[in-house]
Amino acid sequence: MTQRQNFKTDGRNRAQPLLHQRGPQTQRFNEVTADVPLGLARKTRAEMVHRLNEILADTIMLRDLYKKCHWQVSGPTFYQLHLLFDKHAGEQDELVDQLAERVQTLGGIAVGVPHDVAEMTSLERPPRGREEVPVQISRLLDSHEAVIAETRLGAKRATELGDDGTNDLLISDVLRTNELQAWFLYEHVVKMPLVRAD
Repeated sequence: MTQRQNFKTDGRNRAQPLLHQRGPQTQRFNEVTADVPLGLARKTRAEMVHRLNEILADTIMLRDLYKKCHWQVSGPTFYQLHLLFDKHAGEQDELVDQLAERVQTLGGIAVGVPHDVAEMTSLERPPRGREEVPVQISRLLDSHEAVIAETRLGAKRATELGDDGTNDLLISDVLRTNELQAWFLYEHVVKMPLVRAD
């Protein structure tokens, strides 16, 4: 009897999943792999991975803040803001994926779980409860401003180091998305009469 036939007929040798496995890390969080065929020095990649992870942590936090506001918004503008917050959360989610993939492309490890994001983010932590709409919008605007400033610094440094791929991602995607979303938000808090012109 061949080994293949034995596998089919012997009940003790059926394929079984190997569950509850643990093992050593194959790469530590703050390390970059030695050889990545991108034409960028390891030191350059390490610096950009660090900067990208900071922006990624803040982007994850901003995405989650949008979802919180989406669920908890109330009042006369509920419908419009409920939809807007969800749309912006989806766009931030796309940025999360792009940033994480760029970190991995550079040979790094992307931050990926909530407790690590909470430790790394520079954004103010909101309360668990519901806030008024103007407060929600102000909190989101402050978060956008922080991400925008951080993104500009990262893009400038990427240019100085010759990392055009990271610069393109930060300017074309992260910066432009955050600027546009901030515009949509701040127009909601412009002080003007709603019914009667002055």
